Amino acid sequence: MASSAQGFARPLEFSPPVKGIVFKIASAFVFTVMVTLVKVLSDRYPVGEILFARNFFALIPVFAMVAWRREWGLAFTTKQPLGHLGRGVLGVASMFLWFSSLSLLPLHDATAISYAAPLITVALAAIVLGETVRFYRWSAVGVGFLGILLVLSPHLGTSDLDGPMAWGAMACLLSAVLMALAMISIRKLTETERTTTIVVYFSLISTVLSLFTLPFGGWVMPDATGAVMLVAIGLCGGLGQILLTQAYRYAEASTIAPFDYTTMIWVLMFGVLIFSEIPTVEVIAGSLIVIGAGLFVIYREQRLGIDRTKARRASTPSKA
Repeated sequence: MASSAQGFARPLEFSPPVKGIVFKIASAFVFTVMVTLVKVLSDRYPVGEILFARNFFALIPVFAMVAWRREWGLAFTTKQPLGHLGRGVLGVASMFLWFSSLSLLPLHDATAISYAAPLITVALAAIVLGETVRFYRWSAVGVGFLGILLVLSPHLGTSDLDGPMAWGAMACLLSAVLMALAMISIRKLTETERTTTIVVYFSLISTVLSLFTLPFGGWVMPDATGAVMLVAIGLCGGLGQILLTQAYRYAEASTIAPFDYTTMIWVLMFGVLIFSEIPTVEVIAGSLIVIGAGLFVIYREQRLGIDRTKARRASTPSKA
């Protein structure tokens, strides 16, 4: 009986992969809260001002993470300063277009189009990095783009190609392309740079770059509510980045990547409750196709990783 009581009293322990999945889902939720706040403020403040708040106030949780991990010296040590600058330019440009699209599109439409980024990354990895991409993954990329076209069809399939919805759709798609390029640059950075270094330099560079919108964006002084929401956008951005970093500390990328699509659950919920946005059949069908293609790409990446590991083990001479 005593041992049984001790068993019940023992705190619940989660395995590292489960912890990684929990952190990934939490980061997806926090990032969704951030983009929801961006959409709420998009008709009150210029995109450049929101972009600055997102990056500047994100420095608070990012520097708190650096302090907690006692990595001040390591965080600023880099072998690729130009690589960080390039990643910052790509990231800020992508974020600017993404925030702009949120002011023109329903939340779920913009999110579904943004799912093109991982598929574009596969194509760019083959072209830019020379990675081997075989038939199955190319097929998944092709099917995924058909899903993206389905989501885009209500916005680009009309005669009003100069309308705000069409511009929003094109801005969102271009944002996905730039985000894919940013992911490629991050892959290059991870060859020599620590995760903390990449996060810190991106936060600093993106803050400085977003200031360049000040002379052109017509920034306005926020009221109390707006100021709180702008700060919250930045804190959510920084916290989401930390949660995502923790997710990668506990689990492999192929394990947690599928849970990135949980953002659509939160997006649909917030879209209905806050903006009264009801997704169309095209958006639902296209999202399912893109998510399915993305999951297949992730599955193939995982299988190829396992196969490469087996091949390395088989080619390694035994020391027995």
